[in-house]
Amino acid sequence: MTSPKPKESSVPKKEPPTGRRDGSNAKPRPRPVRRISLYSPAEVHEIFRRFSVQRPEPKGELEHINAFTLLVAVVLSAQATDAGVNKATRALFKAADTPQKMQALGEAKVGEYIRTIGLWRNKAKNVIALSEALIRDHGGEVPNDRDELVKLPGVGRKTANVVLNMAFGQHTMAVDTHIFRIGNRIGLAPGKTPEQVEQGLLEIIPDEYMRHAHHWLILHGRYVCKARKPDCPACVIADLCKAQEKTTSVPAPLIEIAPLETVVAENQMP
Repeated sequence: MTSPKPKESSVPKKEPPTGRRDGSNAKPRPRPVRRISLYSPAEVHEIFRRFSVQRPEPKGELEHINAFTLLVAVVLSAQATDAGVNKATRALFKAADTPQKMQALGEAKVGEYIRTIGLWRNKAKNVIALSEALIRDHGGEVPNDRDELVKLPGVGRKTANVVLNMAFGQHTMAVDTHIFRIGNRIGLAPGKTPEQVEQGLLEIIPDEYMRHAHHWLILHGRYVCKARKPDCPACVIADLCKAQEKTTSVPAPLIEIAPLETVVAENQMP
């Protein structure tokens, strides 16, 4: 005689937690929320107003002749100083200031010109490859579209943003190490990635200042809000700055700074 089947329990079975694939009881982690600027719109406006008084017409420090040579210079500047790139490209751009002339030089010859720049072999290869791509796909012209620029060999988002801003006047924000540092150090546009800092800055900077904002922040980071030791007494926004490590709340005098090329010329006079 067979034993009767046990009755099924009326207690409902527990469903596995929905937050984890491994069925553990850990709760799903909430998505991190991007931190917003520590500054009010009025404070952001005042920061960039002061930068505009200090440097009315800021310029990048990479020497170039046209959009193509600017593109090449920015590609070469990765993991290199602007001064080192300028030293190498002065002769290069005299010999080749168009994609056609650069392609005609060839990879070996370009390499001879830029041998003093870090990673010069790979960079010479990229310069020839992007020259060929410009000739093949864009009629030898540098495109004014980010999606097209980043398709070129050796060109990333930051490089594309620099070219779009400097060559075409577009309101882009190229986040380099200086801008990334300032965005986080002073709480202007905190972010864990350059893209997050870029988006934060684009959201808060007034449109009237976007044309030169990229250069103002780079120059401020390069000469004042330095990586190892910020020069707070020389900072024109020291009273507004919310960085924990700042050493003074007294802003430097707000006066116009002579363009870099003027200073260099004066220093070279007998």
